Parts: sequence; C-alpha cells; structure tokens
Amino acid sequence: MAVAFVLNGETIEEAQAAPSMTVLDFLRTRRHLTGTKEGCAEGDCGACTIAIGRDVDGTVRWQAANSCILLLSQIDGARVRTVEGLEEGGALDPAQLLLAESDGTQCGFCTPGFVMSLHVLHQARGSTAVTDSEIHEALAGNLCRCTGYRPIVDAARALCAAPVVSKPEPEAPAGASRLIAGGEQHFMPETLGELVALRSAYPEAIVIAGATDLGLIPAKARQGFPLAIATRRVSELKRLAWEGDELVIGAAVTYAEGLESVEAAFPAFGALIRRIGSRQIRAMGTFGGNLGTASPVGDTLPVFIALDAQVELVGPAGTRRMAVEDFLTGYRTTALAADEVIAAVRLKRLAAGERLFAWKLSKRFDQDISTLLAAFRLKLEGARLATFAAAFGGMAERAKRAPALEAALVGTTWGEAPPEGIEAAIAADFSPRSDLRASADYRRAAAANLVRRLHLAVTRPDLPLELEAL
Repeated sequence: MAVAFVLNGETIEEAQAAPSMTVLDFLRTRRHLTGTKEGCAEGDCGACTIAIGRDVDGTVRWQAANSCILLLSQIDGARVRTVEGLEEGGALDPAQLLLAESDGTQCGFCTPGFVMSLHVLHQARGSTAVTDSEIHEALAGNLCRCTGYRPIVDAARALCAAPVVSKPEPEAPAGASRLIAGGEQHFMPETLGELVALRSAYPEAIVIAGATDLGLIPAKARQGFPLAIATRRVSELKRLAWEGDELVIGAAVTYAEGLESVEAAFPAFGALIRRIGSRQIRAMGTFGGNLGTASPVGDTLPVFIALDAQVELVGPAGTRRMAVEDFLTGYRTTALAADEVIAAVRLKRLAAGERLFAWKLSKRFDQDISTLLAAFRLKLEGARLATFAAAFGGMAERAKRAPALEAALVGTTWGEAPPEGIEAAIAADFSPRSDLRASADYRRAAAANLVRRLHLAVTRPDLPLELEAL
C-alpha cells in the first residue's frame, strides 16, 4: 500500500517513494517544498524542523520533529505541516509575523526551523504565559549561527500571548499495515502478537522505533531499508503505567510521552531526559530504542542499571525478564534473541529514604552526546551510607555498574570530607578509552569528581553545584 498522510491540509498518497526515504528528501525533491532546509542531516541543527500532528483523545497534538532523519513510513496516517503551510488566507502565521517583527530572522537559512518550533510551542501553550526556561527548551534543537537568541526569545514571548490561529485539517488517513514501494517492504503491525510473528518470520528485518539513530543511515549514507518492521503502532508497546511498585514503560513510548510519569517518580531521571537531544528528538526517540541500540553512551542506560531496572522481552516462546545490566552484553550488543523484541522496561519505585541522582557531562548542555554519565541510588541512615548503587556510561564498552566503588563506599560515614579511595575504586572498575570526546584520564578524573559532587549534594543540599546562566 502507499504511504498516506495529510500535508499542509492536503491528503497525499505516495506510491512511488521508498518508505525509508527521509521526509526531508520527500518534501524537497518530490513536493518541491524547499522552505524546509538541510543543515546537518543528523537531527542536530533544527533547520529541517516540521510539525507532526497525531490524534490523541479526540484532539490533534502537534510536535516538532527533525525531517532529516524521519522516515516516510513514520508519517503514514499522520498530519504534517511545513513552513509553507502555516499561512492562512494570505496572512502569515503569528510565529512568522512576530519573528520578523522582532528582527529574529538572521540570515534566514535556519529561520524556517525556528518558525516551526515556535509554531508548535504556540499550538501547545495557546495564549498562556510561558517562562524563559520553557522557551529555551522549545528552541534547544534549533541552532542559530548568526547572532544571539534574544530577538527570537522576544518573539516567543509575544507569540505565547497571542491567540492561536485555527487551521482546518482533513481527517487523517488510516495507517497501512504494509508499505511497499521503491523495492522496499515495511510492515506496520498493531499488536504485539503481529510484531512477534513478523519478527520470527523476518529475523533479518530492521526493527524501527523512533529511528533517531537508524535515521542517520538514509540521511547520511543514503542507504534505505529493504525490509523493516515498525513498532510505533503496537498498542502493548505503548504501556505507561504503574503495576504494583513498578513503573512499566513500553518500548515504543517516546521520551516526550514518558517524561511526566518518569519525572514524577524519579525527578533526577526526568531532568536527564530533558537533555536527551531536543524536543524534536524526544518526540520520536523511544526508551526501548535507546536500550536496544546498547550504545556505551546511551543516556538512559546508567539510570536503568542504578535503579536495578528489568527489561521485558517477548518472543514465540513467551515472555522473559532480565536485569538491564545483564541484557547489555558488550559494545552495541545485547542478550536479545533473533526472534524476540523488547516489550518494556520496568523501574521499581524507590524505597523509603532512597534517592536518585543522575548527571551528564557533555561539551554542550543541550543537544550533545554524553562524554560521561553517572547515576547513583543511595540511602543514608544518619550519616552512614547504608545502600549504594552506582553506574556509569562512557567509561567502558557498555554502560556498567561500579561494584568496587559500591563496596568501597557502603558503610562509610558521610561527614564534611568526601570518602577516601574513590580514585582507586574507579580504576578497579573501569579502563576507559580516549576518543574525540575525552581522554581516558579525563574520564577517570571526572567520574571521581562526580562521586565527590554526590557527597556535596547529599551533605550540603544548600550548596549550588552548577551555573547554567547568568
């Protein structure tokens, strides 16, 4: 069947373009909508930002997304807006008008992406007050190379005080169960049973969740996916609920969808999620996808390990669970069988008195890969460290727990001075490598300093530990 979606108010059925063509390429080469730009082609700069609308509880929820790494199959059954589709009856959208009036257009190349991010922010907030923090988060995925962000932020403030312009939208088409075009075949199952059956029948197929990692292959290497299975529509993989003392996060739950629940239960984890990519990335990237890629610098993985999280795997033989730490077997390798899929991650509620801390070090605060990431779960009984779990990313071939560090610190008294023996324990646990992001020596020193930071956070909660802005 053809890919079908609504584009700027027009229903489109595309039977010729391959399902793994990027949406950016489709817009520019097939529809000649060249307002959407290509900057980095890897989901960083935001020049390619578009708006995607999906029906949620009877209303259309719009989100910004990077079209450069978004596959055509991922917008099947959705609504899409580009910068060309914002005007209504010859009048500019408020996002366009106010950005121009605020002199926030700069050279103009990245401006359409800023417009689309502002448009989505306006659609979500309506005519309600917005904080500078919310504005900066909404624009973190849009990079300006010309000048400062002040006039753009001014435009955002004025925009969120303006009424929302309602645009008529036709009914979104029903999604297809299979897309065939351009020598490719992409399956779009809707139940876990269908997904497992397809995974068993086609073990060589690429499994596509958010494609924030896989999307780089068609975007940069210009290679498609002849055979693929998508997880986005599988209802069982969209679970997000407490089951007893476990928060169950379905593998296809995006960071944006899971943020509120995670932040309520684990505030430090929620703060970390807000630094995963940008809003454009968090609208597409999934918890299960981050776990499945098994990157040594995957942002969620050290937190999962520190929380003793379990992964739920489903295959023809049934369901099995295992610790996330055991699931990760090496550099981008896991214990997932060829006929299995990741169904969910289970996070146990913190015990009474337990606290979670998670800190990411990177060259940029937003929109950057981790150089090092540490997650700590602990409980103090008086000044004595009674329980302690520590996990690090960026220190080995995979995210790993730090058993020597845990053993060295459990039972110690946490007074004014940090515990001794931190460096020796870190050295016993890890032999990091040097790469473009950091040297091995830096990683060892930084890991030890994050433990000292933990000591300060626990013993001196009144002490400011970081400066984000003046």
